[in-house]
Amino acid sequence: MSFADRFQRAWYEGHPALALLAPLEMLYRHVVTAKRKRFISGVSDCYRSPVPVVVVGNITVGGTGKTPLILWLIEHCQRRGLRVGVVSRGYGARPPEYPWRVEPEHSAAEAGDEPLLIAQRTNVPVMIDPDRSRAVRKLLELESLDLILSDDGLQHYRLARDLELILIDAARGLGNQRCLPAGPLREPLERLDSVDAVLINGTLTDSPSGFGFALQPSGLIELSTGDVRSLDYFPAGQQMHAVAGIGNPQRFFTTLEALHWRPIPHAFADHARYSLEQLSFSPELPLVMTEKDAVKCRAFALPGWCYLQVQAEPSTAFVAWFDAQLDRLLPPVHI
Repeated sequence: MSFADRFQRAWYEGHPALALLAPLEMLYRHVVTAKRKRFISGVSDCYRSPVPVVVVGNITVGGTGKTPLILWLIEHCQRRGLRVGVVSRGYGARPPEYPWRVEPEHSAAEAGDEPLLIAQRTNVPVMIDPDRSRAVRKLLELESLDLILSDDGLQHYRLARDLELILIDAARGLGNQRCLPAGPLREPLERLDSVDAVLINGTLTDSPSGFGFALQPSGLIELSTGDVRSLDYFPAGQQMHAVAGIGNPQRFFTTLEALHWRPIPHAFADHARYSLEQLSFSPELPLVMTEKDAVKCRAFALPGWCYLQVQAEPSTAFVAWFDAQLDRLLPPVHI
């Protein structure tokens, strides 16, 4: 188990040594709270886009399902006739320059895995830059858009936003509810009071804590051919190697188990880079990975390697709420 994994386990399961980190936690809380106050008060510069910006982010470290929600938001807005663009930090990307427009044919090393996935799945304009306000400016120079979605960036206050959506994993919750490094929170818990909506990934039941939101498997896609296979392609009880380099790998393994398969879990670090040698497991069995991992493995994928495609399914109440926000932020679109 890596050092980072040990920390995460302590945040969610408890450990007495975390008490020693209280002074660092207090310092961290002071820094992030003061930073937000500077932007809210206008002391620090903040770029206001001429079109609405919706930020989809985390208050916790680790994966909560942001990218599938971004994909759903794109498709939902397109059905309403809206022109949508996406900006992202592009974690781990090494483009020739910033800002950098991500094209479907780019490599994950150049564009980052999540931005590349979004570009390939939706073909909407995607711009990466650690400075998201600069990414928005460049995107609007190149495209006529009605709405911009920011993949993460909740704490990137240099970019003004019209809506803030936060995702929380239903199984893990907020851990010990303490800030880094003593807990998983990127900002103090009271930050939740200022966001526009909270979505709880793992349930379709709405509650006072937030809207329901679930990820539903929709099919298996072969990496080397793009062939689509139904979820009954593998029989119940099928053993397979399961690869997940995401913020919460266990969620993927649990999903495969819910499909009545028997995954042998291979958890990698979030945004991990792969090679054929790393994924040459024994014994020889089918290999299934996440879509986020697949964009980094297509170039050397062996026949039969698949990824599990999932679709976001927010609750009916969230869909109605989001439509009301679009009506408030945007003029009517005639299609």
